[in-house]
Amino acid sequence: MSAENAGLALANVLYEKKGSIAYVTVNRPAVLNALNTSTWSDLRAVFEDARDDVAIRGVILTGAGDKAFIAGADISELAQVTAFEAEQSSRFGQKVLDLIEDLGKPVVAAVNGFALGGGCETAMACTIRIAVGSARFGQPEVKLGLVPGGGGTQRLPRLVGKGRALHLILSGEMITAEEAYRIGLINEIVPAAELISRAEAIIAKIAANAPIAVKLALEAANKGMEMSQDDGLLLEASYFGLCAATDDKKEGTTAFLEKRAPQFRGR
Repeated sequence: MSAENAGLALANVLYEKKGSIAYVTVNRPAVLNALNTSTWSDLRAVFEDARDDVAIRGVILTGAGDKAFIAGADISELAQVTAFEAEQSSRFGQKVLDLIEDLGKPVVAAVNGFALGGGCETAMACTIRIAVGSARFGQPEVKLGLVPGGGGTQRLPRLVGKGRALHLILSGEMITAEEAYRIGLINEIVPAAELISRAEAIIAKIAANAPIAVKLALEAANKGMEMSQDDGLLLEASYFGLCAATDDKKEGTTAFLEKRAPQFRGR
């Protein structure tokens, strides 16, 4: 399902479903897929649809063209906003990225070029990040007299550590895919011709597992980052118990003992 953006009216995002995977492509290549208000709204619409579609087991997010994943905010729009509008815009973008992070299904960022500012923040909200060797990452907002507004000051330290994050945020410098991999910002560097197929393979491997277990494991890890370790362990134990009550747990353990592949049904 692709020609009609899976039934949604979208101005700046392409949305396609093939089997159990949803494909989301930010489609503003003339401005390096920069994020404006309309694009944020499109992203919210497609990720809400992917979240609610039980047939979808994972999402691949990328950018149109071969230069940029998302090169950042649309500066022509940003230059005109008031302080109040800027705060509201920041909160809206943050909520969209929270939706992506807490989707309950894996989201793979297939970074095909520049991932700067809001683009880097969008990638960080995804479950897994893979990138081509020519990709570049950064949070250059200080060069515009701003701070990151889409979660960069929060997600980046959690991913790469406070010291490395502050170096990137305060300098505004851009780093290579190799450096992003070295510091743990991305999971893999992939040849450009294999970027989407590798993302598909990652989702397929995850989708072979029990859907409820995948959803709760994601939730436990995300929520646990905001808790003490003791509270996180309590949450983990409760989710372990919830999984133990599912048909999928019975099927998984039975299949293991019978030396066959499990047939999970998400219940």
